[in-house]
Formats: sequence, structure tokens, C-alpha cells
Amino acid sequence: MTWHEPSLEHLIALTDDVGIFQHATHDVPNRREGYCTDDVSRAFMVANLAARAGNRRDQALRLGRIYLSFLHDAQRPDGRFRNFMSHARAWLDPVGTPDSNGRAIWAAGHGLRYAPREGWRQICGSMLDLALPNVSDLKFLRSLAYAALGLAHAYEAPLGKDRPALAAALRAIGADFTARHAAVASPEWDWFENELTYDNARIPEALLRIGTVLEDSALIELGVRTFAFYESIVVENAMFVPVGNSGWYVRGGERARYAQQPLEAAAFIDAALAAEAATSDRRYRKLAESTLDWFYGRNSCGALLATPDGGCCDGLERLTVNRNMGAESTLAFVASAFALGAPAEGRLRLARSIP
Repeated sequence: MTWHEPSLEHLIALTDDVGIFQHATHDVPNRREGYCTDDVSRAFMVANLAARAGNRRDQALRLGRIYLSFLHDAQRPDGRFRNFMSHARAWLDPVGTPDSNGRAIWAAGHGLRYAPREGWRQICGSMLDLALPNVSDLKFLRSLAYAALGLAHAYEAPLGKDRPALAAALRAIGADFTARHAAVASPEWDWFENELTYDNARIPEALLRIGTVLEDSALIELGVRTFAFYESIVVENAMFVPVGNSGWYVRGGERARYAQQPLEAAAFIDAALAAEAATSDRRYRKLAESTLDWFYGRNSCGALLATPDGGCCDGLERLTVNRNMGAESTLAFVASAFALGAPAEGRLRLARSIP
């Protein structure tokens, strides 16, 4: 079986000198829909990973500079981030959504730890310092999870452990998630809310990352337990079958099986790798690797979603594939491939090639 680094060609096609276009019609960028901080945050983290991998470094550096410039411009003087920008380079909202702010904090923390240039890391640190007081204003689970992932990266960056505000924010999010779980969970429903919607695995991943960096065994245990519950729902006969966004999964109801989204596979892979890091259990890496196969046709439709140029189709419907290849889906695939590219021996583990 042949392995190789994921191509960045489709990301390059989706990117101009401003940012990455949100949407595409098939593999052609849809300029009409413009850009958003959500996707640029994801793209900046992918560029950081690609620059570290080696063979795509020059491409990644060009992309990363564009994405970081967008994020730097998106941040307001009060530390919050705008989200939507038109193709005419006009901001369309005074303040972005909670999720976009959480993802921007995630990207800043990731950049503080992994950006390939010292100047970029300094910019990310300044952005994070400005945004940090706003973390306590985030109320939604996923927004907090995204922010926590960034803060955990920042804590692991040089001098991160010397910044008590980071540890305090991480402890507050861990306590918040623990309280939400206690208010809702039962032996049959080991979760934080009464439904499973989008990006579900990011919540136990955040607990695992917080618990790992703070050496908090209770948070790690809760992350492992809730990830196991989620795994029991979305892994069927060793195949990843995410909750579809056509109805979600309300407690006591029937789970939606379509439309399945690539970001769910990416989140599950990251959470499995976080569980491996927290527990040293190699089963989780194997689980992540098998989930990567969802992009290559091991899914409930038997459909190939990833393309040789690094693109990814936008989702699985019951009888068809959404052939558009927008930013979110493409970044989910490329991020997943690079996430699995760092085995214990420090050698790049290459993403599986298209047959």
C-alpha cells in the first residue's frame, strides 16, 4: 500500500491573495460567497502542519502568510474577530459568531506553538493575548472546545506554562464541561447535552487536551469515557458512520445517517489521537487510521471523497455525493492526513494515495 503527503493543489486553487474561498462549484472556487474566519483559521493550521512536514514547505509558507494576514485583519481592537468578508474585501459583520471566535483562538494558539517562522509566532502570541479575556464570554460547547484546543497548544508553546492566565482559562473550561456532563449524562447517554449535532468529537478532544497539559486525570478520564460513548454511536462494524446533519441525533430519537460531513471525520481522527496521547493506548491510532479511510471510500456509500489534488467532496447524501469541494471539506481531509503524519519515531507518516 502506497502512502504520500496530501497535495495542496486544491487549497492553492481555492486561495487568492486575501484568503481561502468558502465554497466551490465542483472544484472551481465560488468567489460570490467570499471568505470567512472559520475556514481561514482551519487553513492556517493546515499550512503550519504542511510546513513542518517538509516536502510542501514552500507552498505552505505562501499559503500560511496569506491566512495569518487575514486573521490579523479580522481581529478587532477588543480582541474579538469578525467572520465574513465579501470578495470585494469588505467585512460583512461587526463581530463574528462564537464558533468563529473560538476557531480563531484555536488557530492563534496553534500558530504560537507550530508556526514555522518566529515572526508568525509573535503575531499569534499578540493575537492570543488580545483575545484571551474574551474566552469567558463564550457560552456554547463547541465554541469553548475550539478555544480550549488553541489554549492547550499555547500552554505547550515555549513559556506557555509561565502564563497563569492560560492555565486558569483551561481549568475554567474543564470545570464547565464537567458540570454540563453531570447535569445531563446517564449510563445510557454519557454526553454533555441532549443531542449530537456537529463537530461532536471536539468536545471530548478538548477535555483530553486540557487534561493532558494540566496533568488532570479526572478530565482525561471524562474525555476517554465520553469519546467511548461517541465511538459506540458512530463506528459500525469498524467503519466510521458520522451523525448526519439532516436531523442530527436527539436523545431518545433516531440518529440521522445523512448528510455526512467531512469535518466529522477530521474531528474524530483528532480526538482519537488526543486519546492516544493521553493514555498511550495504540488502539486509538488504529482507530484514527481506519477513520481516514472514510475519505477513500470506506463509508456507508462506498464513495471516494478525496481527490489526487487534495480536494474533498462536501458530503455524503443517501444516494449521491455532493461533488462540490469547498474549503471546510478540503481542509478536513488535508488536516486529517497531516495529523496522521507524525508517528512516534518522528518520521512523516504519509497519507494514503488515491487508488
